[in-house]
Amino acid sequence: MKTAPAVAIHYCSQCNWLLRASWMAQELLHTFSTDLASVTLVPGTGGIYQITLDGQLIWDRKTDGGFPQVKELKQRVRDCCFPTRDLGHIDKA
Repeated sequence: MKTAPAVAIHYCSQCNWLLRASWMAQELLHTFSTDLASVTLVPGTGGIYQITLDGQLIWDRKTDGGFPQVKELKQRVRDCCFPTRDLGHIDKA
């Protein structure tokens, strides 16, 4: 049996990005609910803002150019773990 995916949001505490990270965690939990094993907030330093899914990097502020829009983040999680899932209004053009 496959275990549910786990998301980790690594954020810079020096840059005060906790609120942004916790908001994104809330959005993921609201959309994917119990389909996710966990959404973990991981404090760091040095301007880090990375989001991993089962240890695989799906967003990096430094290489992806800033912060993800929630819509894009949800689509990346869906595309990796739940490709047939409809995200409702998020998927509309």
